[in-house]
Amino acid sequence: MPNILHIETSTEVCSVALSCDGYVQFHREAFDGPSHASLLGGFVQDAVTYARLKELPLHAVAVSGGPGSYTGLRIGVSEAKGLCFGLGLPLIAVNTLELLCTTAMFRADAEPEALICPMIDARRMEVYAAVYDERLQPVMPVGAYVVDEHTFDDILEQRKVVFCGNGAAKCKSVIQHCNALFVDDICPLASGMVALAERAFVRGDFCDVAYYEPFYLKEFVATRPKNKII
Repeated sequence: MPNILHIETSTEVCSVALSCDGYVQFHREAFDGPSHASLLGGFVQDAVTYARLKELPLHAVAVSGGPGSYTGLRIGVSEAKGLCFGLGLPLIAVNTLELLCTTAMFRADAEPEALICPMIDARRMEVYAAVYDERLQPVMPVGAYVVDEHTFDDILEQRKVVFCGNGAAKCKSVIQHCNALFVDDICPLASGMVALAERAFVRGDFCDVAYYEPFYLKEFVATRPKNKII
């Protein structure tokens, strides 16, 4: 399996990880606010130094591709592109909502067979979200949604739904359906990107380093979901 350097900067958390054969060999994380510009370069340098000391040749760079913070994503993607250009490596983009989804799935207290709705906070009662099944197949597409007590009723009437991510906290008091479950402390981390990045590597699902742009929050227009299960 490949050795991949992972970069995650889509929210206020800044993190970097190095994986080898599916296992995290090295990681650095900072949770104390949007400090990507000052921390990311040092985290990456530490990871690259570790790889060289352990004689682990890098095969790809994976970066969180959003939706997420405009500033955070630009910093992360710029760093990833620089590494790819400088080291001649392919670039992998990991969907931030899928990353949140898989992180919630791997929790020991995860609800079996429940749908998962990862949410990234936006202004007011808007979130950037999607709904996935247990196979990570989309049930509701990625988009910006206005949340009220009825937003997810069609889905919640049919299945249990686990809500997670930094957008879920503000929805907890609003979505009161008995099938709505909330999992706290789920955030996108570079150390959680390994499975998705390796899947992309095996498939040859690489991005054009020169032209790749992440999905910024500002690109979405808030709407109300048509949320019948596909």
